[in-house]
Amino acid sequence: MTRAIGWATLVAGTLDILYAALMSAISGAGPAAMLRTVASGPFPAATQWGTGGSILGLLVHFTLMGIMATYFVIAARNWPMMLARPIQWGIAYGLVTYVVMNWMVVPLRFDTPVPPPPRAILSQLFAHIVLVGIPIALVAARMVRPRVLAG
Repeated sequence: MTRAIGWATLVAGTLDILYAALMSAISGAGPAAMLRTVASGPFPAATQWGTGGSILGLLVHFTLMGIMATYFVIAARNWPMMLARPIQWGIAYGLVTYVVMNWMVVPLRFDTPVPPPPRAILSQLFAHIVLVGIPIALVAARMVRPRVLAG
């Protein structure tokens, strides 16, 4: 189970951070600034920390992704139907992670408006479903054995 969590974290975390870096480069902010903003979630002063803040942002990002992967893998191990239909459950989980992050965590931490702007909704839905939920579910389907309950 630990290997599945590790691989799911690595795959989904890499896809998601590459997308975030691309989007921040397109917007003109740049990947380093985006990573410092990620770090500023738990460490508000990180936006002023230069390279150290960017590295910390990468660590924060993969920590959050590890939490997301862990929840899915534990759930999938206990409910084998999730492993049998990884695309369906990956989409559902992507929606859950989107709602939690973009309608609860980010607005509470950064005082951003709810609902987010339509463009942000579309971009984040894509990221959470296609780059986070589905990859985590596919890794779990490949690597997780369902828990066998003794009868």
